[in-house]
Amino acid sequence: MKKLLLLLAVFIPFAVINAQSYSIVIQGGRVIDPKNNIDGIMDIAVNDGKIVQVAKNIDAKQAIQVVNAKGMLVTPGLIDIHSHNFWGTEPNHQYENGNLALPPDGFTFRSGVTTVVDAGSSGWRTFPTFKAQTIDESKTRVLAFLNIVGEGMRGGYEQNANDMDAKMSANVAKRYKDNIVGFKVAHYEGPEWTPVDRAVEAGKLAGNIPVMVDFGGSNPPLSIEELFTKHLRPGDIFTHCFGQLATREYIVDVQANKVKPFVWEAQKRGIVFDVGYGGISFAFSQAVPAVKEGFYPNSISTDIHVGSMNNAMKDMLTTMAKFLAMGMDLKSVITASTWNPAKEIKREELGNLSVGSEADIAILNMRDGKFGLFDYTGYRIPATKRFECEMTIRAGRIVYDFNGIATPVIVPLRPAANTRNAQAANTH
Repeated sequence: MKKLLLLLAVFIPFAVINAQSYSIVIQGGRVIDPKNNIDGIMDIAVNDGKIVQVAKNIDAKQAIQVVNAKGMLVTPGLIDIHSHNFWGTEPNHQYENGNLALPPDGFTFRSGVTTVVDAGSSGWRTFPTFKAQTIDESKTRVLAFLNIVGEGMRGGYEQNANDMDAKMSANVAKRYKDNIVGFKVAHYEGPEWTPVDRAVEAGKLAGNIPVMVDFGGSNPPLSIEELFTKHLRPGDIFTHCFGQLATREYIVDVQANKVKPFVWEAQKRGIVFDVGYGGISFAFSQAVPAVKEGFYPNSISTDIHVGSMNNAMKDMLTTMAKFLAMGMDLKSVITASTWNPAKEIKREELGNLSVGSEADIAILNMRDGKFGLFDYTGYRIPATKRFECEMTIRAGRIVYDFNGIATPVIVPLRPAANTRNAQAANTH
């Protein structure tokens, strides 16, 4: 009899779970899905890691967990296409296996981010290490722009034109095509176009994948009109687009306080303008007049690293709130943080809530109040709304629940290699 009771205790919970149609039902949130042109109060059902239904009044009795999202925004998981995640233990390596980069899982889910794209921290020489110690070990989906410099973002090494090898870079990108989405030019100081041209060459050799350009600087500054018209292709990405530094040409004419005409033309031709906020690469003096004119960034991204997250940038949600405060409408802000970046990196299976897609979902609160948002110069703008992440679902699993809005709350045990590690993981 005791054996029978024990068997029932073991198998009945599994039978109950297997009888459910859904693992999660999200109820009553305002669903904003730009790809599918959805903006309304809907429910979302998730099962086996996929979105299986988006509709009104889904039967929550069929779910293992129910999430009450009334009064909240439900969006695709946010995509940050400019981050630095090749963290490591080498103090003089900066963003390449160094201490200025960030392990993604500690900083993504609490901001509704489910996918990051590392922006050139690794090059063709160092990517295998980055993949082994960060990409393969993260719950966050980690993709990468490969630095055109073989060593990657290792300080002075980025000035080495001899290590800008288009063929080797393309070979590595093709070998790791599931992880590498493009190439990155970063921090090069000088008047030469060599880094850009070799990165574009690598992009062509690797199957016409995009290049992201971060101008390091030149005195006098290189012409961004020449960059857009003679060097970049439609689909290539100009990051730090609202920066205003003396060694870089900027997109807004500060005398006329207007976006330069050739910038409008470049965006129409398909040049992508990405925020890439960073530490000193965003200024309200550029962004405010641009947004006021209706020039919106194609994608909102953070350039998150140890310095920027503790400076004016903070995180993805703060960056999004700044564009909302400047006058960008809510749907455009969500589009620039989900569907647009998915298209830019040619991963259109991401950034949407289509039935059948992997269930990467952000549930956000819109907080009302009096807030101050500032840039690195100290210029501050008032705001009455801020985003706050209530829940993040990655591949159909709740990975962040700020206020326990799931019923029941299920706290998964952290997997560990052995019993001692498991005990430590679940007691600390």
